[in-house]
Amino acid sequence: MQTSTTLGEFLRVRRGRLKPEDLGIASYGARRVPGLRREELAQLAGVSVTYYTRLEQGQSHQASESVIEALARALELSDDERGYLHNIARPAPPHPRTAAPATVRHGTRQLIGSLNVPAVLVGVRTEVLAWNPLGHWLLAGHLDRDAPDRAGQRPNLTRMLFLDPHHRDLYPRWENSASCAVASLRLAVSRHRDDTELAALVGDLAVNSEEFATLWAAHPVAEHASGLRHLRHPEIGELTVELETLVLADEPDQRLLIYSAADGSLSQTTLT
Repeated sequence: MQTSTTLGEFLRVRRGRLKPEDLGIASYGARRVPGLRREELAQLAGVSVTYYTRLEQGQSHQASESVIEALARALELSDDERGYLHNIARPAPPHPRTAAPATVRHGTRQLIGSLNVPAVLVGVRTEVLAWNPLGHWLLAGHLDRDAPDRAGQRPNLTRMLFLDPHHRDLYPRWENSASCAVASLRLAVSRHRDDTELAALVGDLAVNSEEFATLWAAHPVAEHASGLRHLRHPEIGELTVELETLVLADEPDQRLLIYSAADGSLSQTTLT
């Protein structure tokens, strides 16, 4: 991911979603595109129009933290978006890296196996590293249960969401799930800009899914690590579950996804 290109695209997209009238800016004449003009955003952020234009056009690579923070305030970014902006504004790592396949500690496997609710362990690229029987049944019962144990064949939740019809059918509100997945992936890419496999995942999805490419170009950014998930399971029908995501203390790039249902609900009875 090229820092200058990504930074410029993100600034343009976020500038375009702001309405001048909401910010007390008088609008004179017809606007060719929606949102703020460059000079209007530059004024709100307290930077020169020339400097801001250079940032959008990828001609400046050394924006200070104070300037980026001023832009974040002017663009009214969320906390996740602010963190993303700071990440992509920093100089890119000099060399890409191909990380070794992630491994799962014995204690982590033991924990996952002991849970009586669906649990799935994923890596930074949303690849499935391990799952318990309920996790496998809930999200990907059509796949080989042992697939996560083979590094080269690990299922990938984001790839499945866009390219696996069976997995896609699991989400009756697919458009919302897809937007959340892309927003989370944007954050991951900003934090691991030297990860060649993560970049390859984005490239593969952009080429093979027009829907992914469209969402990616809109630059959604948010964590989406918890909350209600509405599923349509092929065996039992509609389910409403609560997702909680735990980051492993000794493996910060591994996240444990745990799905539970409200006490006494039909979904809870089905899951247990």
